[in-house]
Amino acid sequence: MTRAYVGLGSNLGDREATIRSAADLIGAARLSPLLETEPWGFRDQPWFLNAAAEVETPLTARAFLRQLLDVERRLGRERIGPRWGPRTIDLDLLLFGDERISEPGLEIPHPLLLERRFVLEPLAALAPDQEIPGNGTVSEALAGLQSGA
Repeated sequence: MTRAYVGLGSNLGDREATIRSAADLIGAARLSPLLETEPWGFRDQPWFLNAAAEVETPLTARAFLRQLLDVERRLGRERIGPRWGPRTIDLDLLLFGDERISEPGLEIPHPLLLERRFVLEPLAALAPDQEIPGNGTVSEALAGLQSGA
């Protein structure tokens, strides 16, 4: 079993219900508190609810990513419109054990993890001492982002 961390976000429909449904469907052992945040990347859209989930999975990273994409589809995610635009659900594979993976379509740790407060804050609520391979702990990354370092 591998401990994985997933970022969850939603800004369309019943955001909280969708995030909670996604957490159930991916088998989350724990879900962080929900955090309302401004849009990132594409600003002209509704605010998001964001969370992080901890999942114990027997799957490989690639198979787990496929599962996340399937859950997005099941919950009505359509990949149309602008990148980082409005969506019913967004599931990002943030960390997968202590693995570092760089393959087409799969980057672990998530390549934008260290830039996104809306991901680091919920992740820190679950696992502040979790190592981000090659980058220290989650709490250190969040402190660096908050200080502008």
